[in-house]
Amino acid sequence: MAALVLGLVLFLGAHSTRIFAETARAKAIARVGEGPWKGIYSLLSLVGFALIVWGFGQARSSAARLWTPPVFAGHTTILIMLLSLILIGAYIFKKSHIAVGVHHPMVWGVALWAAGHLIANGTTADVLLFGAFLVWAVADLVSAYGRDARNSVVYPLPNWGATIGAISLGVVLWIALLGGLHLWLFGVSPMAGMIR
Repeated sequence: MAALVLGLVLFLGAHSTRIFAETARAKAIARVGEGPWKGIYSLLSLVGFALIVWGFGQARSSAARLWTPPVFAGHTTILIMLLSLILIGAYIFKKSHIAVGVHHPMVWGVALWAAGHLIANGTTADVLLFGAFLVWAVADLVSAYGRDARNSVVYPLPNWGATIGAISLGVVLWIALLGGLHLWLFGVSPMAGMIR
């Protein structure tokens, strides 16, 4: 569990500088330069992500169960993940109606991913991983919307081509994960919880 905690601290910490220390972040970038800052940021993120993956894999097998998800949890999570992946697709297609409408589709996608997985999983490792990402996503959304308002951010006009692209990408990723990609990457089939 220690590796998972350390990974979360490094990864989410690196992604939280604009939430909790925007002024200090700007001063640090001015002092060391944008290139070195991005290098440090990327290194911390990669190390943190690797520790999260490894630490969660280690902790999952021995984690205490806090609750047993209800039968409908698997169905609910699969539907939530469809929305999550469409939002992540909208991050790539920035002129989609979805991206223009929510402004921060990637963070919304992470929030739904975390919430959906909390519904379907009930161990201490699950709560630590998905709970941490959910709290981070909510804090980041509050910070980002506040920053947009202060800076009077103007978003581009949406177009339907980008919207169709975002939805299509999300659906393709969703089908791929259900079709075996999730099992191959993480050793767990999302369909397993559907059969009880």
